Amino acid sequence: MADPDGTEPADGLPGDPDGLQRLWVPHRMAYIGGVDRPTDAAPGDGCPFCRAPTLDDATALIVTRGVTSYVVLNLYPYNSGHLLVCPYRHVADYTDLTDAERVEIGELTATAMRVERAVLTPMGFNLGMNQGDVAGAGIAAHLHQHVVPRWRGDSNFLPIVAQTRALPALLGQTRDRLAEAWPAPSGTTEEV
Repeated sequence: MADPDGTEPADGLPGDPDGLQRLWVPHRMAYIGGVDRPTDAAPGDGCPFCRAPTLDDATALIVTRGVTSYVVLNLYPYNSGHLLVCPYRHVADYTDLTDAERVEIGELTATAMRVERAVLTPMGFNLGMNQGDVAGAGIAAHLHQHVVPRWRGDSNFLPIVAQTRALPALLGQTRDRLAEAWPAPSGTTEEV
């Protein structure tokens, strides 16, 4: 018996073509299962934002490092180029940041926008911090500023119907492009 689209199933077993297109995103199961989420609010290796700076930049997806803060690609992005600006210090609340941390997070956010405009040509950005679990912070114990590039039409039926994002580039490739374009701090040379 033919399927509604006129094709004949190969053998009638599950997984045979049924006229539906599928976008498989198995990497999302790691996020759903809680991989890399802290088990408590303590600083240290249990916190992915404390652990990342102890790794090499390519492995951790760090784009650049500052004095008090660093910029890393979000491992579970909303869009290609979704960056997080994180203080090195394990601190949860914006009001607990030092003046130097607040200033550098702001400067790194502005530079992230400039670099992403040059490399990825977004049409806009979402910027923000989710403070606390109730506000949507997936990792509430370690503050992080989201820098999400946006393009007209990037929110299509996939996130609405299938709770899926289609990302056109691999994280490592995006990290390499952004790190290469990131300006070196004045008076220093930065190894990429």
